This record gives sequence, structure tokens and C-alpha cells, in this order.
Amino acid sequence: MLPPVQPGVTLYDVTYDSEGHQVKAMLAVPEQAGKKPALLYCRGGYKKVGKVRAERISQMASFGYVVLAPHYRGNEGGEGKDEFGGAELHDLFAAHELLLSMDVVDAGRISLYGFSRGGMMALLVAAKRSGFQSAVVWSGVTDLLLTYEERADLRKMLNRIVGDPQKNREGYLARSPWLLADRMTCPVLIVHGTADQNVGVQHAKQLAEAMAASGKAHELWLAEGASHLFGPREIEDYTRRMFDWIMNQEEAARLPQT
Repeated sequence: MLPPVQPGVTLYDVTYDSEGHQVKAMLAVPEQAGKKPALLYCRGGYKKVGKVRAERISQMASFGYVVLAPHYRGNEGGEGKDEFGGAELHDLFAAHELLLSMDVVDAGRISLYGFSRGGMMALLVAAKRSGFQSAVVWSGVTDLLLTYEERADLRKMLNRIVGDPQKNREGYLARSPWLLADRMTCPVLIVHGTADQNVGVQHAKQLAEAMAASGKAHELWLAEGASHLFGPREIEDYTRRMFDWIMNQEEAARLPQT
């Protein structure tokens, strides 16, 4: 158990198996009785940049959701190597199985959330695995080739992990979930600031266009003037609206199909 940062939310340090690797995660559980919906939180960044923050997942858990946030293999003392959208996708598949096994979790009400690089991870999971109620992509990477163009500061890391895009274009395409819009298994909410200089708003627009072309359920919320990291008031406002949207997806799924 970890020191609490939000009243009514208990924090845990979790270790679980993924393809034979011991992977670390943070778990936030609201103290309300009964089974609860859950959020599989896909972190952004790489290594120490964009680490899982206890404050953020506790804030999310305060809405009544169990929140499981893997650090991905190779991080926070976990085994294996983080491949930035490669084999560590299996860490999220295994985390989903872990949520399904928890007595406290309502297995029919598990959603995905991804911020920045985590948006890419959440969408790849949503395209490759069913069983999720919905997915939220906040300031998310959806096209890794576009990220390579936008972020000169990340090119050395991407060259090392994924390769030169001229020589390994397929590695970048495989990590670009906008190309998998037709395979999305759940509704997707896209939240993005119009002034984001880390992950340009084109990532959001391109994904929304691909989802629309594929006839897939989605919404695009553009925060006018917001940068990559929203301000405190924007974070609170959009987080509340996000959970309202997730709950609406849950309610819609319970209605009789016509």
C-alpha cells in the first residue's frame, strides 16, 4: 500500500506478469462498497518522462473508478524493455486481464485512457482487443511518423528504438493507430488542445477523420488555445466532462438494442 493523496482513495504498488516479465503498476481503488467500473490508464512519455502520477490517478479514482496504471516493462524496477508501442502492448493486455480478475471490478465496465504517448497505446489496444466500454485519448499521439517530423528532440530516441523511418517505415506505421480506425472495438473520445506544441492537433483531427470514414463512434473535443498540458481548471473541467461521457457510453450499452 502507498501513502494516500486523495481522501477516500487507496493506492497500491502492484507487480504482475506479462509474457514472463514482472511489470510494475500503480493501482487506485475508491473506498465505496460494491463492484466498480475501471479505467486502464496508459501512461505517456518514456522512462522517467511522463511517469504515472499518484495525484492524477487518485483524482480519476475519486469519480468511483478503479484505476490501474502500468509503468510498462523496463520502468520503475520492472523487467524487460520499453519499445515505445512495441511488445509492451502486452503489458496492457495483461493489465486488462488483471482488472477482469479483480472482485472489486465490474468486468463489463472497463474503459481505456491514454495521455500523449499513452493515447497511441490506448488506441492500439482498442484496435487489437475487445471488451472495453470506451477509450479516451487526451493530447494523444496517433501518427508516429508525424511525431518524428514534429519532434526533433525525440528523433534520437525513436531512431534507437524504432529505427530510421526511411529504413523501417513499417515500424512507424505499426505504431500509428489512426491507420487502424476501422478496427476500433469501442467508442473513442478525442480531447486535444489547439495550441499543443508537443503533439500537434493534426493527430486528433486525422484520427477523427479516419474514425468518421470508417463509421466508428467517436467524439472530438478541441480545447481552444490549450497546450499539451492543460491548466488546472481545464484539467478539472475536461476530466469531469470525460467521466460524464464515459458514463453515457456505459448507459447506452445497457439500453436494449433495436
